[in-house]
Amino acid sequence: MSALEIQNINWQMSANRGAHHTEKFSSQDLILRRGQPFEVSISCNRSLGSDERLDFTVSTGPSPSESARTKATFPVSSGSSRGGWNAQLKASNGNALTIAISSPVNAPIGWYTMNIQISSQSGVSSKKLGMFILLFNPWMQGDDVFMSNQAERQEYVEEDSGIIYVGSTNRISMVGWNFGQFEEDILRIGLSILDKSLNFRRDPTTDVARRNDPKYVGRVLSAMINGNDDNGVIAGNWSGSYTGGRDPRNWNGSVEILKEWKKSGFRPVRFGQCWVFAGALNTVLRSLGIPSRVITNFNSAHDTDRNLSVDVYYDPMGNPLDKGSDSVWNFHVWNEGWFVRNDLGPSYSGWQVLDATPQERSQGVFQCGPASVNAIREGDVDLNFDMTFIFAEVNADRITWIYDTANGSQKQNSLDTRSIGKYISTKAVGSNSRMDVTDKYKYPEGSKEERQVHEKALSKLKPNATFGATSAGDVAGEELAPSISGRFKVTGVLAVGQEVSLALLLKNLTSDRKTVTVNMTAWTIVYNGTLVHEVWKDSATISLDPEEEVQHPVKISYAQYDKYLKSDNMIRTTAICKVTDEAEVVVERDVILDNPTLTLEVLDQAHVRKPVNVQMLFSNPLDEPVKDCVLMVEGSGLLRGNLKIDVPALRPKERSRVRFEILPTRSGTKQLLADFSCNKFPAIKAMLSIDVAE
Repeated sequence: MSALEIQNINWQMSANRGAHHTEKFSSQDLILRRGQPFEVSISCNRSLGSDERLDFTVSTGPSPSESARTKATFPVSSGSSRGGWNAQLKASNGNALTIAISSPVNAPIGWYTMNIQISSQSGVSSKKLGMFILLFNPWMQGDDVFMSNQAERQEYVEEDSGIIYVGSTNRISMVGWNFGQFEEDILRIGLSILDKSLNFRRDPTTDVARRNDPKYVGRVLSAMINGNDDNGVIAGNWSGSYTGGRDPRNWNGSVEILKEWKKSGFRPVRFGQCWVFAGALNTVLRSLGIPSRVITNFNSAHDTDRNLSVDVYYDPMGNPLDKGSDSVWNFHVWNEGWFVRNDLGPSYSGWQVLDATPQERSQGVFQCGPASVNAIREGDVDLNFDMTFIFAEVNADRITWIYDTANGSQKQNSLDTRSIGKYISTKAVGSNSRMDVTDKYKYPEGSKEERQVHEKALSKLKPNATFGATSAGDVAGEELAPSISGRFKVTGVLAVGQEVSLALLLKNLTSDRKTVTVNMTAWTIVYNGTLVHEVWKDSATISLDPEEEVQHPVKISYAQYDKYLKSDNMIRTTAICKVTDEAEVVVERDVILDNPTLTLEVLDQAHVRKPVNVQMLFSNPLDEPVKDCVLMVEGSGLLRGNLKIDVPALRPKERSRVRFEILPTRSGTKQLLADFSCNKFPAIKAMLSIDVAE
């Protein structure tokens, strides 16, 4: 009898990918999820003899071994076996065999090679059958990333576009983001990120074996999405000057960034800020099968010295000072991944913070998390990973100091326990509305539990300190209770190109007459508090009758801020108000100026594989021309790659209309994203949902 030979293998691509929820990936690879069987058909030159046996070998990584569980050899059997890799003969039809192969629910993810070995009396022959990709499986109970709720799984694993919240507490706005995890090559790039990591370079065998654990994979990705330490994906830049790269506000999504990283020979793409890091990390997590979402924290503390308080400094003239290493960001964006915490125990499973923005080193590398959101809420800052830093981001106390540069003296002005960590936000499941998740991170501000958690966290950080000092501080605060209060009120339209019109409201809280000297400044800033340039200053002496409130107007002309405004469109106004022999009152307000509107409209009904016309409308609101105009458009399932359109310069008040064509590739509701930039408006955003029919 002739030797048995394998002639062909049919991977049953569409049936397997459908069953494994990987049919949306645009690559032609066999993409499977762990813990779930897949079927292949093998045709031989003749039927299988009774004395012949077939064994499969699967392996992953550069030096696979059975002890590291990165390699397995298993026979084709008629019964099913639990747990490990196994193969079951489903049908034998002449020369054709149908075989169901199962992987363990905790197998390492990544690229696998599959070989088959034929053993008979006459000897052993083996043949490589091909390769497949194995991913985490949120559909499979028993997988660490299992998510039981279908609507949440759809949102956090399969949704390929989303919304990221930005702005400030008094003006929350949103930008659309194209995650694009199913786009051509994105999954392959995501897997290559793991192969470029420091861990893989130091010890590939251990690294590949640990890819069975979403905690481990998430932490490696948080280090690799930023370019610090390891030639990761994105280089951060918060200087306000982005020469040699792209203004972080110009990106519309992760696809272009990940492709550029690969194309450049894996050099960090320039430039990103927190929402860019979070958008890219979200893409890679979802592509690998880890449910994930993007989270924005407003008034986010960056506490460098682990004391759960951030120090903010001003000089007596009202200038904010870049002193000390702590800061408060108007907003900060990170990710949450969903998985169990076998290392901590069941009460800490669920959402875990992962942050790819390079802020502080952890174990010598810029990486952050996974930190259990439940643990943050309970103040368990001694648990893994990076709990203290993340707890401070949402819970630190804010201490304001007046620092006199002339004589180097500083005095504490106020202690605020409530302003840090506000409106923690993420996109809601199945809709574009904002979901507030602040209560998942902390107890209500001012509640008994919230202060208890804060003290518990401090006692874990400084075991020998005595607490209760806060109440003593409050008493001291009573004695110095200010006799006036102040706030900035917006009195006009906040728009780029127009005068910024505010009023400083001062109120006398006593029954005595008061004279107040006020020093005011306005600076353009980047959203993380980086000072760009002073654009306005003023001083005044104001008399207040008993319990009187007065308004002092603040006017900042376009000419004053025009050259120094960054794409964040943020201006910080500060007033230091002093009543003789009393503590100063510091009044601060960040204002965000609106960009002119960019409008997108679809001109016909969208169908799969039929060109659709879209039009962009933009009016130049300024009394001067705008030039160097570029429109960038992208959207997963709507066009391949992205469109870059040069738009002619616009005269003052002129209206522009640009038409372009897209070609939808998938049906359903898809998100089209646009970014318009020119010399006067570095980043104007628009997004449009388009329903694509079959």
